Amino acid sequence: MAENARGFWTTPATEALRPHPGRRIAELDCGSTPGFVGDKSDGLQLFEERGAVLSALQEKLYANGRSGDRRSVLLVLQGMDTAGKGGMVRHVIGHVDPQGVDHASFGVPTPEEKRHHFLWRIGKAVPRGGQLGVFDRSHYEDVLVVRVHDLVPEAIWRGRYDEINQFEKELVAGGTTLVKVAMFVSLDEQKSRLRERLERRDKYWKYNPSDVDERLLWPAYQDAYQAVLDLTSTDYAPWHVVPCDRKWYSRLAVTELLIDALEKLDLDWPPATFDIDAEKRRLAES
Repeated sequence: MAENARGFWTTPATEALRPHPGRRIAELDCGSTPGFVGDKSDGLQLFEERGAVLSALQEKLYANGRSGDRRSVLLVLQGMDTAGKGGMVRHVIGHVDPQGVDHASFGVPTPEEKRHHFLWRIGKAVPRGGQLGVFDRSHYEDVLVVRVHDLVPEAIWRGRYDEINQFEKELVAGGTTLVKVAMFVSLDEQKSRLRERLERRDKYWKYNPSDVDERLLWPAYQDAYQAVLDLTSTDYAPWHVVPCDRKWYSRLAVTELLIDALEKLDLDWPPATFDIDAEKRRLAES
């Protein structure tokens, strides 16, 4: 981590945001900034600086992918409506070259998808080598929404935790680094964001009446998210719990998580596959 980033992060984001055994989702302060001691202005300035770092690292990942490297990074964003998943994609992923991004969003399964195993549509969307993949919602819908709304028998969704762990283990073995982010917004902040959507004509399209219905199910969602964190945060694919009432903090935190994942790949620029001097001569003579 760069010196200016260390000055504000008393604990690296990768450590500060890990779920702790015994700590419940219900106890999370969604307005907190775990590990970060700066204010909003500090966070916004650092976000731009670290965005440039993220961009440079992602370019190396993309360049290596073009040269045959099969490694990739997959950012999994999971959270309730208004938690900021779309903004995370626009602002954080907006720092990098879109050519090197594989983005997928998972809503209600289509009739075709329902005819297959729940991981079928997910497997089709995993990032290619050299790509930074982004899942806006993910395979975890099938142990969150499905569980809360009782869409399949309990015996089926309970078996999915192990299936997900095995699926992710295979992804990691194949060269994909997973960055899993559970995004949490307080009910008060969510109400404020939903109210804004109702008060602004340019936000109507983002409002869904079902969002209010889902708010009423928040205790059940807390239990479902708690089970996800307890049962699917593994050494090879750990979860990170991000408070999202302060958008500037959540975006900075995810930027740090991605930088950490990319730095651990220890990427260098791929070597030339041609005779450099010969090409210089050919160019000069052209």
